Amino acid sequence: MKPLHRRIALSAAAIALTLLSAVARSQTVLDSPELYAGEKQLYDAARKEGLAVSFDTGPTWANWAAEFAAFKKRYPEVELVYNDLGSGATVVALDKARNRPQADTAYYFAASGIDAIAKDVVAPFKPVNFDKLTPVFRDPEGKWFTIHTLTVAFIVNTKLVKNVPQSWADLLKPEYKNTIVYLDPRSTGVGQVVAFAANFGAGGDMNDVKPGMEYFAKLHKSGNVLRVLGTTPYAQFVKGEIPIWISYENDGLKAKYTDGLGDAVAVVIPKEASAAAPYGISLVKNAPHPEAGKLWLNFIMTDMGQGIFAQGFVRPSVPGVKLPDNVADKLPAAPQVHPLDVKAAAAKKAEIDREWAAASGTR
Repeated sequence: MKPLHRRIALSAAAIALTLLSAVARSQTVLDSPELYAGEKQLYDAARKEGLAVSFDTGPTWANWAAEFAAFKKRYPEVELVYNDLGSGATVVALDKARNRPQADTAYYFAASGIDAIAKDVVAPFKPVNFDKLTPVFRDPEGKWFTIHTLTVAFIVNTKLVKNVPQSWADLLKPEYKNTIVYLDPRSTGVGQVVAFAANFGAGGDMNDVKPGMEYFAKLHKSGNVLRVLGTTPYAQFVKGEIPIWISYENDGLKAKYTDGLGDAVAVVIPKEASAAAPYGISLVKNAPHPEAGKLWLNFIMTDMGQGIFAQGFVRPSVPGVKLPDNVADKLPAAPQVHPLDVKAAAAKKAEIDREWAAASGTR
């Protein structure tokens, strides 16, 4: 017979294992409260299919890896597979496979969602919290909807820049000579969004881009622009080669908190105005696993799924979602940010391309 203290210790260990097992079980949809009405019923239908195929959700982007892990924990009988194609390539892939679709859902910059509708490769589906989205962040029928946004900000190397600029007006000051880098709006989506952000800051809107183009003329005439690039220079910024980078907020937060630059990086949303670029997702038309696809789309639109995006330093699309405590101070409220209307932006692209080239003196 084991001594009393051994039996007590073994009993305590058994209780601890039982509690841990219960905690693990409670993380599934079947052993915890529903995130939305009908969640368990939808899971029952989805697990009969057993699989959801998610196009263009690369695990290193927008915290998708954490979304995958949370989904699998909550819905253990539904496998989730993905690829990382890029927005335009995703629409091309859906179009090529229209007679025998491989994907259940497709993620992209929202302008590609509009292309997907035009090619008739996506289906209507209105997930949890759909009606809370600002109208320009969703297709009325639910053929695409925004799941998170990326906000234009100044990403500043504080070792190279003494006074961190706080506004678009600040960037015109002589002290910022040869410091500013941003992407070409003619060839990059980020550059297009930067152009609209500057336009909003200069007093323009989606219909009138003249103030923004006049601003770029002043900025380039000032001599403060170091380079205009065609590809994202994240590695160059981390190496300390770029003083001020106008890009998406999450690039700066990643450099600051994930890649260890800390106080050497400041991330500033310009005080006059900025732009929030919508990144959307769709249910694929004739998807092979439609119920599992709907389960996946609903999950990332719940408060839980939206909070996971925030932990990857991208802003949730659903207004009023409570941010996790560890990121709430890193994504402060920014009422000066304007939602980008991608339909209106597409209609203005040719004008911006032409007028920006003239304003910047770039061929």
